[in-house]
Amino acid sequence: MAKGFNRPAGIGGGQGNMLQQIKRLQEQMEAAQAQLAEETVSATAGGGAVKVTMTGDQRCRGVEIDPELLKDADVEMLQDLVLSAVNNALDASRKMAEEKLGPLAGGMPGLGF
Repeated sequence: MAKGFNRPAGIGGGQGNMLQQIKRLQEQMEAAQAQLAEETVSATAGGGAVKVTMTGDQRCRGVEIDPELLKDADVEMLQDLVLSAVNNALDASRKMAEEKLGPLAGGMPGLGF
């Protein structure tokens, strides 16, 4: 008799089940990434004088500078405020991505997600 024919039902079907889980997880990851591309976070610097808006996939959507700042600001100060606001927006964007994708990444341990 050939090997494996006396195997109880349900044994060996784990691969198909695992492939379904991987496919479902991949679909959930793609949906979460699409959602992150649409959601935004904003960060400010200089007491709100500079505002940067960033998407959840770390794309800059906008930079706003209070016109009053330009009256008194020197170039270095303006550069520092923009840099600070961009970095704060990136941090907020990464945190949002981690919150959305983190639970999915833990869904299949050992697969590198």
